[in-house]
Amino acid sequence: MLIDNVEQDPEKQQDVTIISPQQSLDSESIEEKDAIMMADNFDAMRKHLLPDDPAFETEDETTFTWKIENWRKMERRSHSPIFHCGGDPWRVLFFPHGNNCEYASFYLEQGYAEKPPENWYKCVQFGLVLWNPNDPSVNTIHHAHHRFTAEEGDWGFTRFVELRTLMAKTKDNHRPLVEDDRANLTAYVRVVKDPTGVLWHNFVNYDSKKETGFVGLKNQGATCYLNSLLQSLYFTNSFRKAVHQIPTEGEPLSNSALTLQRLFYLLQTSDDAVGTRELTQSFGWETQDIFAQQDVQELNRILMESLEQKMKGTEAENSLTKLFVGKTKTYIKCIDVDYSSERVEDFWDIQLNVRGFNNLDESFRDYIAEETMDGENKYYAEGYGLQEAKKGVIFESFPEVLHLHLKRFEYDFNTMQMQKVNDHYEFPEEFDASPYLSENADRSEPYVYVLHGVLVHSGDLNAGHYYAFLRPEEGGPFFRFDDDRVTKATLRETMQDNFGGHYGPSANGPVRNQYTRVASLKKSMNAYMLVYLRKNKIGEILPPLTEKDTPAHLQKRIEEERAIREQKRKEKEEQHLYQNVKVITQNQFKAHQGFDLAHWDEKEQPDEAQPKIYRIPKASPVQELVEKVAGDLGVDSSRVRLWVMVNRQNKTVRPDQPITTVDMTIEEVSVKHNNKSTDFRLWAEVANNTDNKLPESWSQARDSNGAWIVVFLKHFDAEEQTLLGVDHVYMRKNDKVAELPPVIQALMGWPSSQQIKLYEEIKPSMIEPMKPKQTFQQAEIQDGDIICFQKVYNEKEQLSLLQKSAMFDAKDFYDYLVNKMKIKFIPRFSNQEVNRIFELTLNKKMSYDQLADKVGDYLDAPPTHLRFTTVNANTGTARTIVKRNPNTNLQQMLVNQYYANSTLSPNSLFYEVLELSLTELETKKVVKLMWLPEGISKEEQLEVLVPKSGQVQDIIPLLQQKLALDEEKVQGIRFYESHLGKFQKELPPHFNVAGIQEYMTLFAERIPEEENEMTDDDRFIYAFHFHKEPSKCHNSGIPFKFVIKNGEIFEKTKERLQARTGIKGKPFEKIRFAVVKKTQFSKPIFLENDDILSDIASDSDDMLGLDHPDKNSRGNWGRAGGPEIRIK
Repeated sequence: MLIDNVEQDPEKQQDVTIISPQQSLDSESIEEKDAIMMADNFDAMRKHLLPDDPAFETEDETTFTWKIENWRKMERRSHSPIFHCGGDPWRVLFFPHGNNCEYASFYLEQGYAEKPPENWYKCVQFGLVLWNPNDPSVNTIHHAHHRFTAEEGDWGFTRFVELRTLMAKTKDNHRPLVEDDRANLTAYVRVVKDPTGVLWHNFVNYDSKKETGFVGLKNQGATCYLNSLLQSLYFTNSFRKAVHQIPTEGEPLSNSALTLQRLFYLLQTSDDAVGTRELTQSFGWETQDIFAQQDVQELNRILMESLEQKMKGTEAENSLTKLFVGKTKTYIKCIDVDYSSERVEDFWDIQLNVRGFNNLDESFRDYIAEETMDGENKYYAEGYGLQEAKKGVIFESFPEVLHLHLKRFEYDFNTMQMQKVNDHYEFPEEFDASPYLSENADRSEPYVYVLHGVLVHSGDLNAGHYYAFLRPEEGGPFFRFDDDRVTKATLRETMQDNFGGHYGPSANGPVRNQYTRVASLKKSMNAYMLVYLRKNKIGEILPPLTEKDTPAHLQKRIEEERAIREQKRKEKEEQHLYQNVKVITQNQFKAHQGFDLAHWDEKEQPDEAQPKIYRIPKASPVQELVEKVAGDLGVDSSRVRLWVMVNRQNKTVRPDQPITTVDMTIEEVSVKHNNKSTDFRLWAEVANNTDNKLPESWSQARDSNGAWIVVFLKHFDAEEQTLLGVDHVYMRKNDKVAELPPVIQALMGWPSSQQIKLYEEIKPSMIEPMKPKQTFQQAEIQDGDIICFQKVYNEKEQLSLLQKSAMFDAKDFYDYLVNKMKIKFIPRFSNQEVNRIFELTLNKKMSYDQLADKVGDYLDAPPTHLRFTTVNANTGTARTIVKRNPNTNLQQMLVNQYYANSTLSPNSLFYEVLELSLTELETKKVVKLMWLPEGISKEEQLEVLVPKSGQVQDIIPLLQQKLALDEEKVQGIRFYESHLGKFQKELPPHFNVAGIQEYMTLFAERIPEEENEMTDDDRFIYAFHFHKEPSKCHNSGIPFKFVIKNGEIFEKTKERLQARTGIKGKPFEKIRFAVVKKTQFSKPIFLENDDILSDIASDSDDMLGLDHPDKNSRGNWGRAGGPEIRIK
């Protein structure tokens, strides 16, 4: 049942029921609203309550009136007579005295006597009208829609009308609704067809695979845009086939081609939604990438470029070009002279304007529209001078798979910010692209395209969601792929609902944007990318694919992983029937170095020291476990006794009591000994074989009155610097501690003259010497206690051990074990002279100087020249330089003293061997710079130490030394600063290094030869890098100065640009050059070969822009506030 007046979200109309109170029933004129509705005018009331909606097709509708008599005497829960609609029985459920509230309640309910048929449901629009039979103008009405199921068989209005107003006149009604204890209730019911099977579905227990045959992709955070694109590419079967042809056998999961193959195979074979974490990790994405929505077009281009590289030299080579690449021709044709210039280029997708256009055809015609170059914009034709000309772009060919990106995001000069364009824009299910081809294009085959996919963006610029409508099979239906949910979709949902534009009249008040909750007149969900397939090539583009088209190694590996997961799942399901039992024996004790008898959860221990794990049914007797342990030890089970390990208050784990009743079950023993851990920990004691008799100590009762105690012995070997278990022994409580050394001498084979020192291992930080004259009871020794022993060394032996950097006292060795930590040392820079990665076991308490001594000894480097830097645990990058403070120990160095939630790595440090000592370093300034040896094509990150009072020219000899430059190469070196990818200023030689700001990027380069040969007509222009729009500047790009030669055509200028930048071949060919005016947000003026840069860049503030994707991002940020897209 539903209580009305619940706030509804129009963007979730499929998920929830819309309830409309009487005051906002329709959007008719004020005059019509003011007109009195007569409840007995059933036809008018039906049209009023259930207006025709082209979005729905009616299956059946009916009107039913229930004459309610004796209102006051009706039962608390009453039903109307049965009526039928859509072949199903219906009735009205009525609470005349309220359903736990002060309102009369009415609901529409399915009327089956028992249960409805299996999987029964009906989608129903309905209205309920309560009216006075003596005066039909007195009425109250409500309407709603709902998906009726066996689980939700009634729906309606708990607060239909207040009880206190039912039988009295009100200011709105001159007569009561219920008069003479009578009233009429009319139900208007319309059953609508559900072509997709999910109309008004709540998606509880919805199974995408069962309902559609397909599965979705899980959203990691903000990866819906990635999911939409991946599904689109997956259902381009020939693309999927090409990806599977990339050789990946034996490749690690860091190979993005392999993870994409795995993803496609899982989409094909899984029953549940597939995750993309494996794929994004192979891309090299981090958390910030996962939670940043990016541009689908840019992602698609980068993905294609990455796959193209991986397909080179394989049978899949050029398959992507065949599928996705078409050709455009850019031309300039003079009007008055016979001169023209043409350039043919490849394109992977087409970006079409939306604002100001109604449909796809208009956008295409705008794309190929000619521009007249006249007036100040005349074209310079070589040999003819400035001429009027026609300039334009025309298509030479279209690809088999046509990706159209609609420009839904544009810069708005009124609001001075990026905004989403939600204008109405239509696209056809089928269209002919031949009108947009050049006259000379090959038209031997038709260029008719059929809609295959619509990628939709819902929301605005700052918050939104992507999903896709795709047609997997030729001529088949569309499906909606919305992250992990896949549903059937109608053609209307695929196309018309995603044209954008204004909402139609709404019966529910203003529509709100789902993501911003702001009232909106325009639809926020609209097509963002369209996928069309060439009609005569669909059979080749969508060939049938089976598991046989997947690499055999891939299938084998994934099926093995599935088998392992299934086994783990089964084990998890049966876990409540089993108990994990961890058992240690004398073998583990003897191999264990450290505290207690063993490390129960330490995976880094050697295998022989690891507890053995048994998975035992809880209902099995202890004797069964005893026999298993005995079998593994190769002894008779009668000689094995199990002890329960307990957690003591001092945080040690020691044996407490033996299990004497072996016919008890594992579960009973676990409960008896109050085991709350998932693992039941036991020590298996093995009796010595003495005349086939068990020791006397086994027969005694294990309680506080027993005479015997079991004690564990550890030996600290100073010569070997080890602390290992030896054996366990039984001693009487009243025995003196002095009686233990002879036992130890016998165990170790030492002479009776060997002096022995004894310590009790109470807890890791408490190791106390034992008094020989005390009894074990006086020393408070009990079952499971550990006594450590060692030889007593004279002064000469102690000195000899110290000279070997060895400890001669067990207590000191325990302290070392408590405070030892393994640190991984990583070279700070890959190009530094000493660049070994190594690990050292160190003491947490050591100072900076002691740390430097240890690392210096290992590297054979002066410790005074060692500098350390902490490591960011999440990214593996450098965090903070460690200060040389005598009051700070190693443990404190690895903990951020200021931020409790810091992500410093607790076990790794960067190191570097400086050219001077840390003391000298305090008088220097660290200058970070980028050395440019070959234009801007190569860069080398350097750090040099300059006196704090030094000048920029003092950096040059340091560069010469660091880079091994000869005298000629260091002549004419200049320095300049940039910020966020833009040239800031050139630093003169006498500029003080103290003035170099940390937030600036400093570059050093040799002055190009052409600058030394400049004439009076030549001048400089500053160049920077951007992608698609000047506002998307490459923050990590290298800006530079470039010489403009007066009157030089750009074809010649490009040759000099190639020499100046050092970029060669295809990377240079892919760069588009443009003049960017200083005016904020001005559009770039892209340059053609015949343009003259000196004429177009006429102002001193004009800049030269290089338009290309940023492949070397060091922290760029994209449109939606996230990092630049990258794929390894």
